[in-house]
Amino acid sequence: RAILALAIGAALGIAGAALQGYLRNPLAEPGVVGVSAAGALGAVVVFYFGLSRAFPLALPLGGLVGAGVGVWLVYALAGRGGSTATLILAGVAVNALAGALTALALSVAPSPYATLEIIHWMLGGLTDRGMTHVWLALPFVLAGIATLATLGRGLDALTLGEEAARSMGIGLAGVRLRLVFGTALAVGASTAVAGVIGFVGLVVPHLLRGRVGHRPGALLLASALGGATLTLLADLAARLILTDREINLGVLTALIGAPFFLALVLQARRSEP
Repeated sequence: RAILALAIGAALGIAGAALQGYLRNPLAEPGVVGVSAAGALGAVVVFYFGLSRAFPLALPLGGLVGAGVGVWLVYALAGRGGSTATLILAGVAVNALAGALTALALSVAPSPYATLEIIHWMLGGLTDRGMTHVWLALPFVLAGIATLATLGRGLDALTLGEEAARSMGIGLAGVRLRLVFGTALAVGASTAVAGVIGFVGLVVPHLLRGRVGHRPGALLLASALGGATLTLLADLAARLILTDREINLGVLTALIGAPFFLALVLQARRSEP
């Protein structure tokens, strides 16, 4: 369980930093390319048809397949040479479609028990996870982190604008391909075994940017370490805060992240003339 928390946190942290650097938007996070929503939909389909009872690994495998299909759709819609705005719009479209299909599955679930299973899983958590889940997710997570870690030079060049990056010999199509598929591998595998865990990829780069600098390349590995630490501590807190039950990890990370962004908004308002 601790290994999964570290791996998932590292995946979400580095994916958030990479997306914020590529899109040059500090509010970008792994869900912007539709991976989390599509992975959740894949798991919901498994719940809906009751496959997880017959085959325990059907749930994480369904999440992986859903994430893979979602990323393929995003890349097909955005195109190899499309703009950053096109990539965002494609991610929003896949997010909306996956969310609508998930809501449909909830509304027509065959039993209240299936509905509760789906809702509980979508809140995110590491309860009852074991080494089987580690061996299933870890290769994909490590491959995704390794892919995203190669983006440093390209993201640094993009801070000067796309034209300047091209003049420096950066292949933007290759950067985007590695970004999308690295995020798909890392975040898709994380969603497949733990459900939807939000705010880690959004909060961690903000927390570390003031300490490691605003250069996106320097923030990648720092965000991986920060995300791993935050997720592990949040999982420990989820188990220890209440003595008779366990808080869902996704709920706890949201409770941590929401006040943080409220503080950011208030700070931004105070700095306005």
